[in-house]
Amino acid sequence: MATEKTLDDLFLDTLKDIYYAEKQIVKTLPKMAKAATSPQLKAGFEQHLDETEGHIERLEQVFELIGKPARGKTCDAILGIIEEGKSIMEEFKGTVALDAGLISAAQAVEHYEIARYGTLKTWAQQLGMKDAAALLDATLKEEEATDKKLSQVAVSQVNLKAA
Repeated sequence: MATEKTLDDLFLDTLKDIYYAEKQIVKTLPKMAKAATSPQLKAGFEQHLDETEGHIERLEQVFELIGKPARGKTCDAILGIIEEGKSIMEEFKGTVALDAGLISAAQAVEHYEIARYGTLKTWAQQLGMKDAAALLDATLKEEEATDKKLSQVAVSQVNLKAA
């Protein structure tokens, strides 16, 4: 008979998922920065790489707070989103649409992260994990800010160039 799963179990499972995702994103951002032709987009990817390394550190703090080892769990969703981004880099290399495609791929990643961090923050609050909730909220705010920056770069220059 299966044991009863709790919100604590789901929180840990989702924490492992986003930890794995962030580790994959750290590997992918340098490739996206190298592929970008817009100096503003390239700089944005490089800045977000630094932020993402900070996100991993915060996640490790959350693992420590709950007394669990910082371990990832394969996240098929992020692997699929990253694979789509790689396809865009290959198929649109050297075209005016490349940067628009990179932004699209990056925003798919951001939206996934926003969903995960928002959920984890809410669950941490419900489980009485105030310190963990604060750490998750800090990352959530950074992910939302990155999404807005990507939209600004897209609308103010990249999409205009690609049209």
